[in-house]
Amino acid sequence: MDEAIDMSALVSPNPDRAVLRLAFARAALKEPSITLERASEDASARSYWRTHGTQGSAILMDAPPPENEKLAAWLDIDARLRSAGLHAPSVIAEDRADGFVLMEDLGTRLFLPELNESTVDALYAQALDALFVMQTCVDARDLPPYDEQRLTIELELMPAWFLQKHLGAAIECDEWDVIELAFRRLMDNALVQPRAFLFRDFHSRNLLIVPGKGPGLVDFQDALQGPLTYDLVSLLRDCYIAWDDAQVYAWAEAHRQRLREAGILDARIDAQLWRRWFDLMGLQRHIKVLGIFCRLWYRDGKRGYLNDLARVWHYVRSVASRYSEFAEFVALMENKIGGRDLSLEND
Repeated sequence: MDEAIDMSALVSPNPDRAVLRLAFARAALKEPSITLERASEDASARSYWRTHGTQGSAILMDAPPPENEKLAAWLDIDARLRSAGLHAPSVIAEDRADGFVLMEDLGTRLFLPELNESTVDALYAQALDALFVMQTCVDARDLPPYDEQRLTIELELMPAWFLQKHLGAAIECDEWDVIELAFRRLMDNALVQPRAFLFRDFHSRNLLIVPGKGPGLVDFQDALQGPLTYDLVSLLRDCYIAWDDAQVYAWAEAHRQRLREAGILDARIDAQLWRRWFDLMGLQRHIKVLGIFCRLWYRDGKRGYLNDLARVWHYVRSVASRYSEFAEFVALMENKIGGRDLSLEND
């Protein structure tokens, strides 16, 4: 990480976040005429603001309490990624107490709106190169593990927020047995895989096109040590855009071969086992996301995520249907959903 200015002593306490963040940006850049505009939304309480002044632009991350408790993790992961030669933003100034980081502006060219059939191979090649570096060069041994407790908590979001809250569906005792057995199988699949640095939200809304520098990386503060296929499936079975299955499996297999050549995987991890790991890891992620997207609306007032539920459910149904041990789970989910338009909220 570039040496950053500690701004905690330069900005006096103020309950108004708008006043605080503007004062922080002006003091950090030593430019009293700077203005701020919102740069992007986030699925958490964090917000991002672009500075406008005579020195060009920078990005201010505003992480109000209790989100400010994650700033140390953000700064740590940012430093690890940059040390590995990846393009995470350089830090200009920080105030951990009040919850502000001023950082390099990586621009506005997110992968998502620029992905299409003619660009996807080149853009995904960049992303897969970055993922390979993360999994082979970024030290994750002291990061928290993506363990059974975390997996359980995340999977349980689906019945609570998707089935019960969004669909208004009751879950009977025998149905809980079906759900819990499916979850157990998914957790076993995750826990048996080799572990490496886990970005955790490695997808098209967190990757930016930065010409000549490889993909810009953002939203990495929740990084863990976890299964090799998790970030891979996050990218290739993105919750916001879908690709042909044959192409997805080809990308996934090429990544397996690359990891094998690097000595990360041994010969026992063949293409068939890798595909199973990949599929079931994606199934775990998308079941979790069904719950998260609903929670973002009903708890946090962010309705737009409901529009992506149909794509996520398609992943869940299509992948789970390929494995006979999930047949009862698929039938249960289909019964609860019926013909409902998943983008409509439950009144």
